[in-house]
Formats: sequence, structure tokens, C-alpha cells
Amino acid sequence: MSQNVEIEFKNILSESEYETLKKAFQIPDSQIFLQENHYFDTPEFGLKEQNSALRIRKKQAHYELTLKQPVKKGLLETNQELSESEVTLALNDGILPSGEIKRILESIRIPLERIEYFGSLSTYRAQIEYKNGLLVFDHSVYLNTEDFELEYEVQNYEAGKENFILLLEQYKIPNRKTKNKIQRFYDQKTQEK
Repeated sequence: MSQNVEIEFKNILSESEYETLKKAFQIPDSQIFLQENHYFDTPEFGLKEQNSALRIRKKQAHYELTLKQPVKKGLLETNQELSESEVTLALNDGILPSGEIKRILESIRIPLERIEYFGSLSTYRAQIEYKNGLLVFDHSVYLNTEDFELEYEVQNYEAGKENFILLLEQYKIPNRKTKNKIQRFYDQKTQEK
């Protein structure tokens, strides 16, 4: 189990803006890798109502359960490694493994028996180091839709915000209010219900 505070800036992009940035930063297709996220919540969106989110992420053959909760500047991420059998139980039966995340869910009054699998989001991702942070180029596909996004993960909020705004201005990309992937996934899921 690990915890860290994630500070990131994000901007939704048009496909042409995404392609322009990939070209400007010389991102070859060979540098793009697939990341799969599987999302969970209660039917009433109990986690979403608390601005929190629960996912299992698969990267290559590695699985990780992550609970994201809001903090003053960023999101507190609690991570727990999973075995394939734990992933199967979670996806097929909504049964979460024992551990810190389960204890946190109980403490914030999320009924564990109501947790269910909502669906998956696949992200084709490339990332590079950029001005003391990580610049991330994402093309995500989920629930019969797709989107493009630029993220900038940093340790210092103020410097990161300034660098990100300057980058958008340099490429004449409007600074758009952007929901995170889980929120966009939930919005699309809600439209389907």
C-alpha cells in the first residue's frame, strides 16, 4: 500500500491539437503504450458524490487498485497491488480485496456490498519529462466515445500551473476547464442510464 498526493494540470484537446503537440514534442507512435482503467462505484454514485473515485489499472501485466480522494491541492491517491485472482473477483463479482482501501471505503461510509464494476477506459499514452514535471499525451477510448488530453504532473503547484499555462499559450490552445478521466467516464455512463 502506498499513498501520494497527485498534483496535475489537464486540458482537453481537439484531435488536431493533440497531433500538433505530438509532432512538436517529437512523440513517435512507438513511444505510445496502452493503459487500461476499470472503474467502480455504487449504483447511486456514492464515490462520485464525495468527489472520489475507485479504479483498477492494468499496465502490462501489473494490476493496481487506486482510491482517489480530494485534498486541498490535488488528489490523495491510495494504491494497493492486486493479483489476477483479486482483479477477477472485483470485475466479475464486485468483491474488493482486504486492505487499506477497503478500510478507507468503510470509514467514508461507502457500502462495500453496493460496489459494482461500471466499465473500462483505455488510454493510449505517451509521456516525457518537461520542466521539472511529466508531460502526458493521452488518447482515451470509453463507452462509445473518445477524447484527447494533455496532462502535466508536478510536485510544485504554482510553478506547474505557470508552466502549463505558458505551454498552452505557446501552442495557441485555449485553457479549457477539464474534468478528469473518471469524471468524464461517469458523465458518459450517466448519459447511458
